[in-house]
Amino acid sequence: MKRRLTLKEKRTIRISAICVVIYLALLYGPGVRNSFTARREAYDQLVQQARDLRDVIKPYEEKIGTATNLMDRFHMDPVRLKRSSVMAEASAAIQQAAASGKVAVGPIRETPARPSAKEAGSIQFEGSGPIAAVMDLLHDLDHIGFPVIIDTVEFSSDPRMPNGIKVNLTIVVLDFDAWKPKKEESHA
Repeated sequence: MKRRLTLKEKRTIRISAICVVIYLALLYGPGVRNSFTARREAYDQLVQQARDLRDVIKPYEEKIGTATNLMDRFHMDPVRLKRSSVMAEASAAIQQAAASGKVAVGPIRETPARPSAKEAGSIQFEGSGPIAAVMDLLHDLDHIGFPVIIDTVEFSSDPRMPNGIKVNLTIVVLDFDAWKPKKEESHA
């Protein structure tokens, strides 16, 4: 049997419900608020750490982009460059580029670096071939995978071959270790 509540009983239930809600709010409110505040502070702290990390990484993004661009452009992987064998490997790469471009390879001489220069050494290369092949070789030296700079170029005609030229190159192989900035000693 269900009976209807009177207005007085309904009002009593409403007042008691409001009192229970106020009691619970006063009893558990500060704890819930502190919990939300602590979570918000932890979130803000995490966001600040992410911003700080982004600010630390930001200067390196441009350097990474530049290094990646240079590695792609010159087909060079600095990790595989070894100081002890860079001259021999660069010489072999130059010879391979010349042979693939149909340039006849003549004598090649490797000379050690000058003490004051930031280089691993230099390579004197002599070759001959059609003009287009020699020009392609000069262009391809940027892409052999080693840090090289053409120091001198000397062209002369090749009497053995019509439309052929001889080329004498002095190619400098750079030493990456010498180009690194020196670390300053702290006097603490």
